[in-house]
Amino acid sequence: MQIGEVAERTGLSLRTIRYYGEVGLVVPSARSKGGFRLYTESDVARLLLIKQMKPLGFSLEQTRDLLGVLDRLDSPGLDDAERAALTDQLDRFETAVAARCAALREQLALAEEFGARLRARRGAAVPRARA
Repeated sequence: MQIGEVAERTGLSLRTIRYYGEVGLVVPSARSKGGFRLYTESDVARLLLIKQMKPLGFSLEQTRDLLGVLDRLDSPGLDDAERAALTDQLDRFETAVAARCAALREQLALAEEFGARLRARRGAAVPRARA
């Protein structure tokens, strides 16, 4: 599929998709005769994974590392030691995601408390008489 359809399906801008290609995160699987970038379902899944990592504050390097781990785990011919090492890396990413989710929940709770405090203040405000 062409980049426009990929943008529609992922909710990412054309510019963002092109940037991810430039930095090597998601390189188009092919090019049309006219030079248009062509993407596969696998490319779309990769873009959606990157999109999920971004709001959790993962850097491009961390994103690249995770994608490398996932790519290697999907490749044939892994020996047990390499599979174990990759699984350990995946476990560390999962732990980092859990920690970031916990921090976001805490931030959300603080924001909700703040909003409730403002609503309560507005409700308790005494209207001033106009002169």
